[in-house]
Amino acid sequence: MDHLRERGLGVDPVCRVLGLSSSTYFARKSRPQSARRLRDEQLMPLIEGVHAASGGTYGARRITRALKRKGVDVARCTIERLMAELGLEGVIRGQRRRTTVAEPSAPRPPDLVDRNFTASRPDELWVARYPASFSRQRRDKRHRLPLGPREARASRPPSRHS
Repeated sequence: MDHLRERGLGVDPVCRVLGLSSSTYFARKSRPQSARRLRDEQLMPLIEGVHAASGGTYGARRITRALKRKGVDVARCTIERLMAELGLEGVIRGQRRRTTVAEPSAPRPPDLVDRNFTASRPDELWVARYPASFSRQRRDKRHRLPLGPREARASRPPSRHS
């Protein structure tokens, strides 16, 4: 609101557009900051310092523990909230598991549909996908394809208790 006042706009017209009364604006402007905000402003440099000292690796739990070692008692949820406000994140452990690494020089099958899987009429385009369990099922002695839940119920032998 102050930057609009510097441009020559009055408080009353701006508050009218926002649907607020001008007395609400002036009451908020004259009110002192809350205790939570004052505490947050004290904690923010501490959080940034611990995060920077860790090389940007510490998350909320480790920062909480580091601050408690320094004698600063603060809840983890407060650290999480302030880290989000500051745009800080810890490093996530581990890497995603890659099951297949493609060989860049290997020949690729042609893309016959140009990644467009829509058909303008019936029987124009057929797309198939092998399920992940297909290779296990092929090794099975019976060579059956995996069944869906409906087919699995229908193929069950009758219960002895019915």
